[in-house]
Amino acid sequence: METTTLINAGQPFLYRDHGAVGLSDTAFRAAFADGHIVRLIDRVYVDARAEDSRELRVEAARLVVPAHAVVSDETAAWIWGVDAYKPSDRHRFEPQWVVPHGRGRTRVEGLACRQALIDDEDVLEVGGLAVTHPLRTTSDLLRKQWRPYAMASADAMAHAGLVRPMDVRAYVARLKGYRGIRQARVLAQLIEPKSASPGESWTRLRLTDAGFPRPQAQVEVADAAGLQRFLDLAYVRRRIAVEYDGREFHTADPDDVHDEERRRLLIAMGYRFVIVRYEQIFGVDPAFERGVGELLGMTPIARWW
Repeated sequence: METTTLINAGQPFLYRDHGAVGLSDTAFRAAFADGHIVRLIDRVYVDARAEDSRELRVEAARLVVPAHAVVSDETAAWIWGVDAYKPSDRHRFEPQWVVPHGRGRTRVEGLACRQALIDDEDVLEVGGLAVTHPLRTTSDLLRKQWRPYAMASADAMAHAGLVRPMDVRAYVARLKGYRGIRQARVLAQLIEPKSASPGESWTRLRLTDAGFPRPQAQVEVADAAGLQRFLDLAYVRRRIAVEYDGREFHTADPDDVHDEERRRLLIAMGYRFVIVRYEQIFGVDPAFERGVGELLGMTPIARWW
């Protein structure tokens, strides 16, 4: 195919509409066979040069989901501007939708569509899309995701200013019989809008689930020179700082030098640091909790996630 213009301007189209985008049956089959057109999801195609993205997948899904379908779960959070995907799903493009109980749902390869109880007030329109309200989205993530990921998702929704912890608590309190509602109600009590990263949320949850007091988040401390420093988590009265060093922001040498200097100044003020990474938060080794417990004078509860 010799053309510099993307078929249908790079937007998805249904097979039945190939004529409307300027392709005869023969031209469509040839373009597909030659790899110039690719199938995004069942019955939906796009120019192979179009950049694959969540936006593109959502547009493709809109062509085949029922009119009453609503964008939900991680896809809804993404539309609200929050990345609620677990680390292994950061590049997952499969859109997620929900339809009310008793109404038809699509079974299309390449997208997830489930049935659930959903009220009108649970739905808002965003750019022509029906999307679960931030409160409903947060509730669904709290119920459905694995405990640490659910905590990070709810924190991120609150950090973005999309929900208030008190509203989430009230919302999940009135839900009866929903799967995962017990987890949602417990975690709703722990939502922290100040949490600035998933790692901080995982770390805070690991501490509270160990039976320790809830630490303060994003604690501002003035060092001896009067400069303001921030601690991820801290037990201020005990001068204990707990910080998550993530791979993304704490792997380069300049980051290490900056952290060491900042911590050196705070250690001089009496702070004791416990530094933790992903591998220490997840797994079966309780060394992290034992280290914090020694500073707090407490014995941690055994790990259960």
